[in-house]
Amino acid sequence: MSSLKKTVVISEKAVKLPPFMSQAVIADRTVYVSGCLGIDKNIKLVPGGAGPEMRRALENMVFCLEAAGSSVDNVVKATIFITDLKESAIINEEYAKVFKKHPPARSMVQVAKLALDAKLEIEVIALVGDVQCVEKHSN
Repeated sequence: MSSLKKTVVISEKAVKLPPFMSQAVIADRTVYVSGCLGIDKNIKLVPGGAGPEMRRALENMVFCLEAAGSSVDNVVKATIFITDLKESAIINEEYAKVFKKHPPARSMVQVAKLALDAKLEIEVIALVGDVQCVEKHSN
């Protein structure tokens, strides 16, 4: 029986997490990026609300994907946790700047509270390596 490989991803560009968490983990050819917040290297939320937080969270996510040998084009599933659905328009605006063509499947859910009183958190699942994207149309 062949064995699969689990790789813990460490990006020097992304925010360093506590030792009990990984920024991302690769299992076979799939990378699972932990929830990304809109925080800086000092583990402080960026000021300005949902828009700036989302921009920074997406930047942290991109750093983790790149360290894993992946990219936003290879993301197949995104989950966004937000504390107020009324913020979804600005979050969607920032999201669309990153996921331009062939966006991944996505869920957005409202939660009661997030770490550091963040307004949002995003986690993604992506493929690693050379990935071809095709569109499938159905009638």
